[in-house]
Amino acid sequence: MESRVTYQKKKRKTKKLRFRKWVIVVFLIFFLSIFLLSASKVFNWFNDNNKVDNITEDILENVKVKEKKDNENTENINPPEDKWNDYWDYIKMNLLEIDFNQLLKRNSDTVGWIEVKGTNINYPIVQTTDNNYYLTHAFDKTENEAGWVFMDYRNDSVNFNQNTIIYAHSRLTGSMFGSLKNILNSSWYTNKNNHIIRLSTPTENTMWQVFSVYTIPKESYYITPSFNSNEAYQEFLNTMKSRSEVEFSAEVNTNDKILTLSTCKDNFGNRVVMHAKLIKKELR
Repeated sequence: MESRVTYQKKKRKTKKLRFRKWVIVVFLIFFLSIFLLSASKVFNWFNDNNKVDNITEDILENVKVKEKKDNENTENINPPEDKWNDYWDYIKMNLLEIDFNQLLKRNSDTVGWIEVKGTNINYPIVQTTDNNYYLTHAFDKTENEAGWVFMDYRNDSVNFNQNTIIYAHSRLTGSMFGSLKNILNSSWYTNKNNHIIRLSTPTENTMWQVFSVYTIPKESYYITPSFNSNEAYQEFLNTMKSRSEVEFSAEVNTNDKILTLSTCKDNFGNRVVMHAKLIKKELR
């Protein structure tokens, strides 16, 4: 007959085996949940990208985008005294004109269209009452983690502020502002033809000359839209110019209005930033 000691040992061994099985089951469920969650996020990421690509393709196929030659309404802004400045070459370039009728029918939040030379950035710009909505919504206002290109809600899209700020996500596929990081590559900044941004709105067509590009930890200073004094504004301009990782010929002063593009560089909160100054405009 089995002794009591032997029986107790078998009982303890059985409990240990059952415990181990439960531990294995719990771990399997845990890792399976992580796998399914990750797979779901990857699927949603690709799905959001595809939706944004389809929206972009549809817009480009159906919205009239054309280059516009200068006319009697074209105005050169704050020209430099230095006749060798690249400014004088850039103002010879054509402006960009967009037919906003279709865009406004699709989304009444549309305030402009931006094209950045040497990048994939060629999108309509939207604006709403905060800087959060278009972080998670596409141009057609469907929920989408790819978001859209949007202007800071504090900015006046008709009468530009001293600093007009435009944001978008940096997508790995290069969509939205995903290609903005290219401005820090020598292949981009050594080509002077890239140092131009063209922005069209329902009221005017504009051209902007790049004067600063850099990366920086998240802060609020460079996205200040307006200043209380010329001294404060000039200090701001000097700071933005001095931050540049590339030397540009453009000089800036308080007679200039500037455009700021900002996007995430990485998951640590760092930003890629571009600043350009208004050099030409034409009322529509």
